[in-house]
Amino acid sequence: MSTDETPTPQHDLNAGRTAEPPPEALYEEEWAPFGRPLFMDNDARALSRVGVVDVGSNSVRMVVFDGAARSPAYFYNEKIMCGLGKSLVETGALHPEGRKRALAALKRFALLARGLGADPLTVVATAATREASDGPDFQAEVLRETGLKLHVIDGAEEARLSAQGVLLGWPDASGVVCDIGGNSMELARIGNGRVGKRVSTQLGPFRLLQLEGNAKKRQAHIDRVLKDAQAQINSRNERIYLVGGSWRVIARLDMERRNYPLLVLHEYRMSPESLLDTLDWIAASDLAVLRSRTGTSAERMELVPQACEVLRELIKVLKPKEIDVSAYGIREGLLYEQMPDRLRQRDPLIEAARMAERNQARIPGFGKKLYEFLQPLFKNEDKERQRLIKTACLLHDTTWRAHPDYRAEACFDNVTRANLGALDHPGRVFIGLALLHRYKNSRSGSRLEPLFRLLSDPELKLAEVLGKAMRFGAMFAVGDPAEAGELSWQPKKRVLGLKLTPEGNDLFGEVAQARFASLVTALKAEPKITRAKD
Repeated sequence: MSTDETPTPQHDLNAGRTAEPPPEALYEEEWAPFGRPLFMDNDARALSRVGVVDVGSNSVRMVVFDGAARSPAYFYNEKIMCGLGKSLVETGALHPEGRKRALAALKRFALLARGLGADPLTVVATAATREASDGPDFQAEVLRETGLKLHVIDGAEEARLSAQGVLLGWPDASGVVCDIGGNSMELARIGNGRVGKRVSTQLGPFRLLQLEGNAKKRQAHIDRVLKDAQAQINSRNERIYLVGGSWRVIARLDMERRNYPLLVLHEYRMSPESLLDTLDWIAASDLAVLRSRTGTSAERMELVPQACEVLRELIKVLKPKEIDVSAYGIREGLLYEQMPDRLRQRDPLIEAARMAERNQARIPGFGKKLYEFLQPLFKNEDKERQRLIKTACLLHDTTWRAHPDYRAEACFDNVTRANLGALDHPGRVFIGLALLHRYKNSRSGSRLEPLFRLLSDPELKLAEVLGKAMRFGAMFAVGDPAEAGELSWQPKKRVLGLKLTPEGNDLFGEVAQARFASLVTALKAEPKITRAKD
């Protein structure tokens, strides 16, 4: 139903009462600065089930996106390590066994897409297929056997789509996207929501394995290619965004070396110095042992030494200030390509939280009212902190079906491990901890304590205050807490005020009083309660 339509009241034949309006009716008004949710608009709904396939030099993967169009969920995700480009340098053709496996995978994907309602698939092929002598023959075979049109893209287009994938999950990204595949590596400048200069190099691990000479000659070759690429994109001392399976394996190994507590690769951030230490550690380690410790496939781990050589020179030549991992790349870039510009401008985190509230909360739309009720406590927080507070309010009731004994930690787990864009690791823990305190006063002794070290002491305190504020506001009144009372906060005097309405006089019962007192304690404040006169 379009949001422009007036909902038709439905009647409960047993109770004879008018049912609640549909969730869409709760979102019709604007919510500055983010505006009304777009997941109900027709152009966004058209993107609700999109299937894409990336035929790479090493893997063939199908992803079906579903849900909130700006921050989609991975409805289906399957990858086959085919190794299409494994022998490309040596023979000039696709690897015979890899070609058979890729065709079999594409046959399966075409059938799956029809069953999942994601037909037709958008299928792109990269370095191996575009450079192989039998690439056109493979295209024709795929079309004949599966009905899928294989779009073979050049290096510049591959770089552009990968960069767009980073922008889908990281709207304010600024720096250089570096996407490594089996036979090539692409670089692209991004900033202000746009893709700039880009260049494709032949620095994929498969290709480096075929180079003659020792490690020193390989290093000189990599250095020469990267300096030429650097001159073309004119980048130095910027942030680098790593895209590609080999990079993700290295980042996972960096987590292992550092004993990092949150194993989410997207927006994992590394300093150049720390990453160089990890590259030394990998070089001195037994790869079989590392593979077993991290659950990495043999096909992926086989290419790690060459990827490490490239990454070491990449740090040396581009001298990045920071190195970040993006789990989004060419497949997400294909989805971003289909988005209307106004949808691209939206905050992926807020849109995903709205969608979660709509589908999972007991009272969709209450999160906005809760946020507005609590604003006096947080009005001085900056824009970035405000969006995290908004997100927490939207998600505050989305885990209500969990068992009460585990609900607090389930909230934390759901947020910190969710596939969310535009959310760094400290932000994940901040929202997770706030939601934990939404259901539980104390975090002492929690199994999650190692993750809390990602936050500073002031951030830990703010998350606790937010959680206890949501704990009070969420049960103070069912419809809208503002109809029951109004909060005020005097930070210098440390006075927390609550001005009750006539209705609020009765709603401010024993449990509400206890939760308000807990919030007062967290703020180290004095309470000032004003009751309405009858």
